[in-house]
Amino acid sequence: VQLQASGGGLAQTGGSLRLSCASSGSTFRITAIGWYRQAPGKQRELVAAISSGGGTNYAHSVKGRFTISKDNAMNIVYLQMNSLKPEDTAVYYCAATILDSLDNVWGQGTLVTVSS
Repeated sequence: VQLQASGGGLAQTGGSLRLSCASSGSTFRITAIGWYRQAPGKQRELVAAISSGGGTNYAHSVKGRFTISKDNAMNIVYLQMNSLKPEDTAVYYCAATILDSLDNVWGQGTLVTVSS
């Protein structure tokens, strides 16, 4: 499985961005995909995740502002980010949980910058 993240960029406070995570390879083995972020000087944190069955969970800090969604086959997962705040500025990564594997597969990061 390989992941390709895209969609980052510059937004103003209150604006919106949509991130995409495209998967390839043995995508049938993906059981969940999560979006993580890492701000300068901070630890990487889980922002939102979606399972192959469609279940979702969100960090408290983004609940009600961000929405994670997927296509039927987990080939692409979106993170719609609305009402952006400067504290959302970070490098965002997507990661897949793989059936029968202890290791997640990570995509490259995409930078999101929110100006005040």
